[in-house]
Amino acid sequence: MSKLTPVSWRDLVKRLQELGFEGPYAGGKHPQMRRGDVTVIIPNPHEDDIGVGLLSRLLRQSGVSREEWLGE
Repeated sequence: MSKLTPVSWRDLVKRLQELGFEGPYAGGKHPQMRRGDVTVIIPNPHEDDIGVGLLSRLLRQSGVSREEWLGE
């Protein structure tokens, strides 16, 4: 099984779109992405990559499995 690795904000958004999420939409302090009735609040774009810990939490909230994220 492959490991999660840090990703850029742009790659996070692109991959979520590939998995059927729409957005990002402005919402409060942070952008949101939606798939069906699932809404995921994503971090604001910034210079640093999104670390594995935050990526894991985002995937859990979005209902996306590690295998689905990695395309396995």
